[in-house]
Amino acid sequence: MATPSGARGSAYKRLRRGARPATTHPQVLTGARVVLPTGTVPDGSVTIDGTRIAAAGTPQGTAQVIDVRDHWLIPGFIDIHNHGGGGASFTSGTVDEVLKGIHTHRLHGTTTLVASTVTGDMDFLAQRAGLLSELAEQGEIAGIHFEGPFISPCRKGAHSEELLRDPDPAEVRKLIDAARGKAKMVTLATELPGGIDSVRLLAEHGVIAAIGHTDATYEQTVEAIEAGATVATHLFNAMPTLGHRAPGPIAALLEDERVTVELINDGTHLHPASLQLAFHHAGADRVAFITDAMDAAGFGDGRYMLGPLEVEVADGVARLVEGGSIAGSTLTLDRAFKRAVTLDGLSVEDAVAALSATPARLLGMDDTVGSLEPGKDADLVLLDADFDLKGVMRRGEWVVDPQLG
Repeated sequence: MATPSGARGSAYKRLRRGARPATTHPQVLTGARVVLPTGTVPDGSVTIDGTRIAAAGTPQGTAQVIDVRDHWLIPGFIDIHNHGGGGASFTSGTVDEVLKGIHTHRLHGTTTLVASTVTGDMDFLAQRAGLLSELAEQGEIAGIHFEGPFISPCRKGAHSEELLRDPDPAEVRKLIDAARGKAKMVTLATELPGGIDSVRLLAEHGVIAAIGHTDATYEQTVEAIEAGATVATHLFNAMPTLGHRAPGPIAALLEDERVTVELINDGTHLHPASLQLAFHHAGADRVAFITDAMDAAGFGDGRYMLGPLEVEVADGVARLVEGGSIAGSTLTLDRAFKRAVTLDGLSVEDAVAALSATPARLLGMDDTVGSLEPGKDADLVLLDADFDLKGVMRRGEWVVDPQLG
């Protein structure tokens, strides 16, 4: 298997060809509706100096001025659960392919991304952790999320049942060690033998323990939260439904202020009423919109592999060829944002929180990303009045140049 250091050069140059380098002189994007942590400035500005934001809200100093009136300026999106895109898989792709997948999502506004794996053989997952950790060290991804193999066969979704295993803390530790400090999150069915001890292990090592692909009861979920679990992996999906006598994990995850809930806002995984229920109970500061994207995101319909399982993507919906279970999504976060504010009735500020500020805080990265504030990375998204993406800047470079003239 190729290593990142051996393959990165050619791939990186190819993917970034045409990108405008970070300016050596300050520039001011002015006239837009600028969404700040304190609210929206109707005729605001963001000043960029190199790779950082120098000022936000009003112009500062002498700089090149770029008129972006009639647009929205919002922070770059942060995706904490993403398996690939552009025809490339983070679980099985070469380094070139992984970089292609990362770049595909950057073109849609995701400036910070956690690469997610799917269930596989433990040795193989450890190898992937080594490859992905080097890309994290190089700043291409924010870390690694292991989704499986420590999940319930009753709620396996698009995971290979024969490769599932109970969450033995020793094996969980093996993956953490293989990630060389770049493991950000592990999804577990915490009701399985070893689940609670594994949650405690993850918490001790500063890795997020996420409850997902679970058949847990309400009481078992409460126990896992008390042990240190802080995320609900794609809430509502791959877990028991909310019942009036057996509320299951959904009620426990929504009611606890320590838990951040992932939502896949693609119109397939969730009914709009379910999304509204989550926002009503958790609020934007506890909701993280994710893609759960697989290879087909930003690429198109066809046949794909998700780990060892074959997937058919038709009309943008990914399903297993055998059994028909939903197999991730083809979502990009610009589409999730537009749907939130145009169809779901969320405010722009709440959508921004769910796509930027909340995941940044969850990852412990809110000192550098997640909002438009002086000193933070110059990661931003430019949207037109219809909330269609027109520009993407990452660390002061235009990934998508708005070309506004």
